[in-house]
Amino acid sequence: MNPLLDGALQEEIDALQARGLERRVAPSVASGTAFDFTSNDYLELSRHPAVLSAAAQALQEFGAGARSSRLLGGGCVWEQRAEESLADWLGAEAALLFPTGYQANLGLITTLARAGDALLCDSLIHASMIDACRLSKAKKHVYDHNDLSQLEGHLVAAAGARRRLVLVESIYSMDGDSAPLSKLNELCIKHDAWLVVDEAHAIGVCGEHGEGLAFPTREHPLERLAARVVTGGKALGCAGGFVVGSKPLRTLLIHAARSFIFTTGIAPAIAAALHAAIGVARQADQERAQLRASVSALAQALQRDIPRGPILPFVVGGNDSAMELAQRLQADGFDVRAVRPPTVPAGSARLRIVLHSGNTQEAVGNLAAKLIDHPVPPASVKSASLPRAFAIVGTDTDIGKTVASAVVARALAQNAPVTYWKPVQTGDDSDTETVRTLTEGTGVSFDCPVYAFPLPASPHEAAAAAQESICFDSLLAAYSNRVHAARDGALLIELAGGLLVPYDDQHTQADWLAITRPRILLVARSGLGTLNHTLLTLEALRSRGLEPEALILVGASHPSNRETLKRRSGLANVIELPLFEPLSPHALQSWLDEHPLDFKGATKP
Repeated sequence: MNPLLDGALQEEIDALQARGLERRVAPSVASGTAFDFTSNDYLELSRHPAVLSAAAQALQEFGAGARSSRLLGGGCVWEQRAEESLADWLGAEAALLFPTGYQANLGLITTLARAGDALLCDSLIHASMIDACRLSKAKKHVYDHNDLSQLEGHLVAAAGARRRLVLVESIYSMDGDSAPLSKLNELCIKHDAWLVVDEAHAIGVCGEHGEGLAFPTREHPLERLAARVVTGGKALGCAGGFVVGSKPLRTLLIHAARSFIFTTGIAPAIAAALHAAIGVARQADQERAQLRASVSALAQALQRDIPRGPILPFVVGGNDSAMELAQRLQADGFDVRAVRPPTVPAGSARLRIVLHSGNTQEAVGNLAAKLIDHPVPPASVKSASLPRAFAIVGTDTDIGKTVASAVVARALAQNAPVTYWKPVQTGDDSDTETVRTLTEGTGVSFDCPVYAFPLPASPHEAAAAAQESICFDSLLAAYSNRVHAARDGALLIELAGGLLVPYDDQHTQADWLAITRPRILLVARSGLGTLNHTLLTLEALRSRGLEPEALILVGASHPSNRETLKRRSGLANVIELPLFEPLSPHALQSWLDEHPLDFKGATKP
């Protein structure tokens, strides 16, 4: 025990609890004691007699553990048999089994991508893919969920990369929606890119015989499919993760995938169970039909679109509300769990309802009855559209962020209610009042800063001068509250100074953005010095998985800087905002009339 370290750790735990984000390791509910609407055992194969028998026999024959890595003789014959049976089922040349799906994604992406390559990531891909991108050292481009237009812009910008990989999930685990694989394949053909698909939540469930959504067919050949990742811990009811692809891919992974080479192999009982589960899943057409019927029944009862997979999100909004609803359902015998930020965006805490082949019509109907009257956001709301928050982020101080905020606020207000908010104000001049004056007559509303300090300095220094301090968790909680309140409109946030200015000794504004993840509009000066400051800021944003929707250059037009930044940043939307003389609401509106902006802050064509 170390009182100093443990005390600091407890402070972090207390801060999470204060934000309603405390997590507990909850054991699975014993079979028969509750209706399972939470596990990923979609076909209920974890207790299938054939799967249990195969595991028991392998346990007796080969022992409890693999004993070493597979390259040093770990495991047994069942790994290869499971790989061969899965590849045959999915119409592929080969497969390679890793101990977990997490390790499969790490091994695959870090083998295929390195410095000089480009990774184009849907904003909702799994954490294992995100971590793999960071480890690969390839340049990462994040596009809004299923936004093919934005993806194509990134593909154009990445034209000089050695290799371009588009990373998606076929069924997204928190929203339950699917990727447009055929259209993604077309873009990959057009821009010489390759598609990597995580099929964790589709295998065994989707497709004519459970072969998933990325199964090449005559109608949808998916010529640019580089690899699929298939997990064994979901519809197959076991554990482990496979990379499915060509024989050369499998061979290269064996030589280069560190998460395969430097780990103990999977337990023989699991490998044998996987082999048996694959055989059962291929023939489980009746179970898939029962699962689809349950999914359809619940979606229709809740007046939702019927998802292609087994996951139906029930967005509640607030963290505490989601937890309370889950606890009430659990008390009534329904094993349903709440999912909160950072797994999902702030303001979109939800129940992640998972259907199974064994859910009875009665159980599904009773669950629907308990949810129908619960007040929730509109059914169409999904993670991809929550929240409609925009952050005005600067490369420096005194570059025109406040005027840019007023212009964007006026543009947004033409289509929806807008709330302007500056979380931390430093200096005697009030940016909130400036924006209020410049947006007069538009209906823009205003929230007060959480912190306001008279010294015109970095937030942490201004706070210290006032003998105060900034609580990072209070800023996160304030964001959650405000974005939830602005659900029917837009929340426009203006940050203080440049991206990396500190809030305290541990956190910068970039850290706050990495957690809250609003849509980012980057503001920079147009003239001398902008290239270095802007490109460094972009690098810092992208290292955190943050991709600006537009770059706004403030000042006299500088065509060379504009074109250089557009080319080197890969941003399609580079907007020039003049120095308004005089600075007035009329001047801003006159400029907007000639240069209309859409909701993403991009100039309309």
